[in-house]
Formats: sequence, C-alpha cells, structure tokens
Amino acid sequence: MSLDRPIAPDPYELLPTVASFTLTSDDVRNGEPMDATYAHGSVGGDNVSPQLAWSGFPAETRGFVVTCFDPDAPTGSGFWHWVLVNLPAGVTRLPRGAAGDDLGGAFAVRNDYGDRGYGGAAPPAGDRPHRYVFAVHALDVAGLDVGPDVPPAQVGFNLAFHTLARAVIRPTYQVRE
Repeated sequence: MSLDRPIAPDPYELLPTVASFTLTSDDVRNGEPMDATYAHGSVGGDNVSPQLAWSGFPAETRGFVVTCFDPDAPTGSGFWHWVLVNLPAGVTRLPRGAAGDDLGGAFAVRNDYGDRGYGGAAPPAGDRPHRYVFAVHALDVAGLDVGPDVPPAQVGFNLAFHTLARAVIRPTYQVRE
C-alpha cells in the first residue's frame, strides 16, 4: 500500500538560509536506512534516540535545540518526532538514548505522539522510505523563551528568529508490508 503523493520539500528549504556546521552520528547516516533500534515500538522498534555529535558551529553560539522531523508523514504538516530545547552551549554531543532531563536544564516538548522525548520512526507499512531530518540548531540566545507545554511548531517559530546556524542528518526508514 504505497501512498501516492508527491515528496514533501525539506522543511529547512522553506526557511531563511543560515550557516551550516557539522553533525555526525555513530548510529545514523545521511540518506541511509536507520536500524529498527531508532524506530517506534508500534512498528517493532526499540524507540531509542541515536547518538549525535556536532562541531564547527559559530563562536557566538549560546545554546542549542535538537529536533527530528518527518516531512514525508501523510499528515499535511509532517510529524515531529523529537524537540529537545535549551541545551547549553557546552553540550556538543548526545549519547544514544538521551533523555534531555540530565543535560543542564534542557527539556523536551511533546512530540506528535503526545510524549515528551524521542519518538522513533513509524511510517505507514508499505509506504516509500521516509526521511527523518535530525537537526541541531545553534542559537544566538542561551535558551528559547518557551516552556515544556508548547507545541513543536511554536518552538520552530522561535527558532526562525534565533538560529545562527543549523546542522542536519537525514536518514530514512521504511516499514515493508
């Protein structure tokens, strides 16, 4: 059952251009399929966030936000899998399974599953491979003026005004029929 629809644009192509820096992972690779470890339990995955590390961000960076978004979800608005807000500027690595609450005051807002924290990949069975856009946003402020109860779109709106640079990895995931 492949959903017949055009491929959605990358969400960051629609925003003002910002500088980039380097994002790497021991667990996921740009353009390559993710392991089920990083998929949601509803599709047989372990629902574990991948390890991420970043470098080369602007010297004036005062904080970070980490997000994961599926622009290919059949919702009309994509699907937010992870929004980790207000990481201190000194945090440049997240271990596999990072929770956020042990990272210097950072917190996760509710993802589109309704949970705080990482929610793994879960595209519809038989659909084409979905892109999972893991992004680290370098901020010109120590933290966004948002609380843990705001929706991901509100974090994204605030990011538009405070992002100095962005680093992205886009692995894929597919559930076969």
